[in-house]
Amino acid sequence: MSLQQRITVKVPASTANLGPGFDTLGMALSLYAWLEIKPAEQTTFHLYGDHLTGLPTDKSNLIYEVAQMVFNEAGISVPELDISMYSDIPLTRGLGSSASAIVAALAAANALVGTPLSDAKLLDMATSLEKHPDNVGASLYGGIIAAAWDGSRVDHIRIEPHQDLQTLVIVPDFELSTSKARNVIPQQFDKSDVIHNISRSSLLVAALASGRLDMIQKAMSDRIHQPYRASLVPGMAEILEHAVSHGALGAALSGAGPTVLTLVDRHDTRKEELKQYLIDTMSREGITASALWLDPDLDGVTVLSDQDESPFLDRIKGEVNA
Repeated sequence: MSLQQRITVKVPASTANLGPGFDTLGMALSLYAWLEIKPAEQTTFHLYGDHLTGLPTDKSNLIYEVAQMVFNEAGISVPELDISMYSDIPLTRGLGSSASAIVAALAAANALVGTPLSDAKLLDMATSLEKHPDNVGASLYGGIIAAAWDGSRVDHIRIEPHQDLQTLVIVPDFELSTSKARNVIPQQFDKSDVIHNISRSSLLVAALASGRLDMIQKAMSDRIHQPYRASLVPGMAEILEHAVSHGALGAALSGAGPTVLTLVDRHDTRKEELKQYLIDTMSREGITASALWLDPDLDGVTVLSDQDESPFLDRIKGEVNA
């Protein structure tokens, strides 16, 4: 075993489902969290940034628990850790905050003990915790992930996003728990709805894989989860129907929400119009929201060298000195 003195990783946020690909499609986004772990005599936590406020600072913390799973799987004991984390990924907004934390902890712990576990093994472990592979697969590998999970093993294919593909997400200033968003979805569906989603999901994967941005609008239609979640996110139904009239290639609820995702051609001349439309639509429902232009992240989770750690360290310094 080669135990490292310190490991820092950078992990992207993600969006899941992309409309019809419920629990199967995910895309990494250029919004990040940084995690540093190192062996210690006593476990301590340093959590920086507003998005980590209120999280546990003892061994019940998810980062610690996931790291210990890696050590146990590798047959290595590292019982005490010094853990530092900064995140720009908002919690419970549908941008994969829990998935990014899981992937960061898996990758950092694995690197700390000499990388005994394969990426495929890390994906299986992450999915067993998240119960679906879309967010964790995207954060692990970057790009767009199409994945299937049989309860123990994940099969996936990574799709390289088209160079002109960009996203505009509208992030409401309220949280929506994944469990609440899942509870409104029925257990059974009409055959016509199932066929609708299978056909659109297949078309969407083909469009994304072949760069057919012109096919995205029709391919993002969903009847499995978004109609039932619409009541939880005021303004979402209108955005899904009309965003393309304001310059979007297509629109979807991001994961369990409440963030709404629009896919955009980065060269489209109506990008400002689209941004204003999204903000105004939410505002009419009495909801304040932030609009973020994000690119697909292509790298997934990355272990940073000492030279690359400065963004993480600079953010910590800024938080401490604020």
